[in-house]
Amino acid sequence: MRHGLVAVGAALMTTACSTVGVRSGTEEPAYQSVATVGEIDIRLYGERIAAQTEVTGNSDAARNQGFRRLAGYIFGGNAERASIAMTAPVSQAGTGGSQTIAMTAPVAQTPSGVDRWTVQFFMPAAYAMAELPIPNDPTVELVVVPAETYAVVRFSGVGSVRAVETHKAQLLAGLAGSGWTVLGEPVVWFYDPPWTLPPMRRNEVAIRVEPR
Repeated sequence: MRHGLVAVGAALMTTACSTVGVRSGTEEPAYQSVATVGEIDIRLYGERIAAQTEVTGNSDAARNQGFRRLAGYIFGGNAERASIAMTAPVSQAGTGGSQTIAMTAPVAQTPSGVDRWTVQFFMPAAYAMAELPIPNDPTVELVVVPAETYAVVRFSGVGSVRAVETHKAQLLAGLAGSGWTVLGEPVVWFYDPPWTLPPMRRNEVAIRVEPR
């Protein structure tokens, strides 16, 4: 009886989390925390694969457009590679030979010019590049992201432009004079869907670094 109550309780908790948009069992890229600088976490990420697209416009509009393109890819807007059907059973969606890929977190947004952004979804770690279906949308491409070290600061809320800029400044100020050299431009990682209650959202500003 006790085990039954525990199972019911777990099911209710999962349902409640889904209702308010809290992540439940969503895969994230693996990393190792190697140091801290105040509230900044220094993380080593291994090589991973991402689906990415370039979009133009202001930050919020670009993120929404990029999200829609990439969501279209992982939810069936793709064509399976012929080798998949020959080597292993795959999860199918619909009847058009497309494949559904599990949603992961975070969604990454990186500036790539004036009002131009690169938006990325990271693929589940179980996939090799040769096993991923080919995007139907020519504006979506699959890329290998190399192993990198990032300095990361975390914040909650809606991830507005003002909040992002505030935490970018916090991140750069915290790294100034530290044992880490900044490389490139900051990237923003959004972990939760837009219906998540703002206080429960996880957002991060990150930038590549290397030891001085």
